[in-house]
Amino acid sequence: MSQPRKVELTPEGGLVIVWSDGHRAIHRPAALRLACQCAHCEDEWTGQRRVAAGDIPADIRVVESRPVGRYGLQFVWSDGHSTGIYTFQRLRELCECDPCRTGRTA
Repeated sequence: MSQPRKVELTPEGGLVIVWSDGHRAIHRPAALRLACQCAHCEDEWTGQRRVAAGDIPADIRVVESRPVGRYGLQFVWSDGHSTGIYTFQRLRELCECDPCRTGRTA
């Protein structure tokens, strides 16, 4: 599995990750925040979403990115949320670059 080599916050509050295999992943802030799978955002027993798109502020931003061991990242969000852990595998799956989006819709 590829590992992040560089994690950058964008001026819009999103995220760019450059992976060890050279892939440059792009993440818009609202989509990334909505994808949080912590117990506050998603029921841990049923998987039912507790947070809907309308619950996410339109101007949401990643304020800080923190490594979690060798397997993921944790974000501090402008809405105060900070409990979610995004595994590297999940971040790759959530990539919004054109080739990744095209590959998911094919």
